Amino acid sequence: MSQFFQIHPDNPQHRLIKQAVDIVRQGGVIIYPTDSSYALGCHIGDKHAMDRLREIRRVDDRHNFTLVGRSLSELSAYTKLGNQAHRWIKNLTPGPYTFILTATKLVPKRLMHAKRKTIGIRIPDNKIALALCEELGEPLMSTTLILPGDEAPMMDPYDMRDTIGHAVDCIIDGGYCGYEATSVISLEDDEPEVIREGKGDVSLFEKT
Repeated sequence: MSQFFQIHPDNPQHRLIKQAVDIVRQGGVIIYPTDSSYALGCHIGDKHAMDRLREIRRVDDRHNFTLVGRSLSELSAYTKLGNQAHRWIKNLTPGPYTFILTATKLVPKRLMHAKRKTIGIRIPDNKIALALCEELGEPLMSTTLILPGDEAPMMDPYDMRDTIGHAVDCIIDGGYCGYEATSVISLEDDEPEVIREGKGDVSLFEKT
């Protein structure tokens, strides 16, 4: 059974953040809150942990996983980022958006979209998520906590513990953070395409 941490959404307890990050570094899978919904996370370099994420979500190699980080400067090393894309992301983050970009060689091939060689990046407006990334010192590999057959992300950490507590190593109860997934914007070659309209306003990318 997974560990269950209650972390304050506005003043995250560093002791618990450190324990959660230690679990990630040791190959664990965690559930943590973001500014749109709860997410699954693991270490970017751990293949076994990534396989566990795929099993929980029941997704194949065409699924776009997301690198969650503290800043655009940190995440830009993992993506090919044009000037216009840089401006859009800088203006909209931190916030409930996932941006799909062409991955660089720093991203392990198993994490990319199989055909397009892309990766998602995200800078959430959530103090717990940002504290986890700060303590980890690198992006957290993530995907929205939506179970197979469900249309919306899970909301209740106690329900998560009962339902998939056996499949993860740590659940962070960070309070209510919504149930609407991020808006997903593809910015390959600086050409915006709204892949999914979610919590974030996408009017900036609508063609007139």
